[in-house]
Amino acid sequence: MSVSTDPIPLAARPRPPHTLVSPAPGVPMASPAVVELSRWQFAITAVFHMTFPALTVGLSVLLAVVYTVYVRTGNPLYLQIFRFWKKIFAVGFGLGVVAGTVMTFEFGLNWGTYAHAVGPVIGVTIGMEVITAFFLEAGFIGLMLYGDGRIRPRTMALACWMVAFGTLLSTTWILSANSWMQDPVGYRKADGQFHAEDWVSVLLNPAFAHRFPHMLLAVLISAAWFVGGISAWYLVKNRVTAQPMARRCLSIALGVLGVLMPIQLYVGDGTAVFMGQHQLPKLEAFEGNWKSDNNGYNLLVVPDTDRGENRLHVEVPYLGSVIAQDLSGKTNTPGLLQTPPDERPNMWTTFYGFRAMYFTALLMFATAFAGVVLRLRRRLFDSPRFLRWMVWMTPAGIIAITGGWIVAETGRQPWVVYGQLRTADAVSHLSVFEVAATLAGFVLLYVTLLAIWVRYIVRTVKAGPEPLPTGPAAPDVPEALVA
Repeated sequence: MSVSTDPIPLAARPRPPHTLVSPAPGVPMASPAVVELSRWQFAITAVFHMTFPALTVGLSVLLAVVYTVYVRTGNPLYLQIFRFWKKIFAVGFGLGVVAGTVMTFEFGLNWGTYAHAVGPVIGVTIGMEVITAFFLEAGFIGLMLYGDGRIRPRTMALACWMVAFGTLLSTTWILSANSWMQDPVGYRKADGQFHAEDWVSVLLNPAFAHRFPHMLLAVLISAAWFVGGISAWYLVKNRVTAQPMARRCLSIALGVLGVLMPIQLYVGDGTAVFMGQHQLPKLEAFEGNWKSDNNGYNLLVVPDTDRGENRLHVEVPYLGSVIAQDLSGKTNTPGLLQTPPDERPNMWTTFYGFRAMYFTALLMFATAFAGVVLRLRRRLFDSPRFLRWMVWMTPAGIIAITGGWIVAETGRQPWVVYGQLRTADAVSHLSVFEVAATLAGFVLLYVTLLAIWVRYIVRTVKAGPEPLPTGPAAPDVPEALVA
């Protein structure tokens, strides 16, 4: 992964100005404990919410594709696939909507200064997501979930595509808003608020061009691993009634992964290069170096933030310079000491979040490559060890996405709007007890909901798909049904 960037002396490197937006005069600053608890509360909500779009966006596309194939071919196998994955999609979609709604309330309740400051920009963007994506999903989700056998197949297929388009549109708006916070452009400041001067620049900000394709590929890949892993489980368990569906779904998943994984590694490389140019402290933190004279690649570090050094690090010698495309034996990646102490992100979360994402991605790439080779050699379904490994890889996409979001959000600290609004200045004035009580309540609620969701998936998978209709594999579809 090429993340090289030329070392820039601190005096010559452009630095974001000090916080330009702060609490209104007379409003007391939130205590450090309130800031930390508020960050934990939002982080837990965000991770819980992201678990569901990480699967449902890709599943919605799968459902639209397989139902369309069923309409065109009449093959009942695709209808069986649709009916099975629709159940898992429906519950995940509902929980994702609920968790996302909670996040919007937290913007105003826990992050009042932030909501006031970015409202004219982010408020409009989120509002457009509701008006376009959410309304589109809400308008067709009922037809998608309950229209099978009740409405014409072509209408049903249209509903599936509209829901899939809605999930992709929602991803677009959310990534646009978050990318603007990472690299704010096209605005002016007035009365402590950001106001858009150029909506095209705001919505299609430079970070969006890199982060949107990276995230879109990530959710499609995550769903492919989920589908592939569960399909492999049916093959490992030799569930006779589920064998045709499992074979077809596993082939589809590996085909998707074989195409998207190489593209994702390339796109991720470009995203890292862009980040090194626009958010250099994040790059410094996830490389795990305090100084700029390292040529190794850190596998493990125990950073000492106060002393600005690693108390322990395990590295691969010279690998850092190779990754940075510098064969002279030195790496071009600067160390975190080049960034002023009050602008440094947390190395712990940024370093290990990146490694969770990157190493999982490399593992996914290698597994997908092996699976494609086995499929081309017609040995995939006769390779029990590979199938068992595929089962273990079921949550790989979710792990990688979670690690990536940890890097994106904690690596941008101490800014909530990069270079313009500090996180410490964005929090509402609440008591420690209020934030701690709601944090505990959210943790209890989310653990419960997550356990229920996982149990539902396990029960659905164990129950298996509905039996295939009897008769020929591809029966004729009456013209009245497809007209």
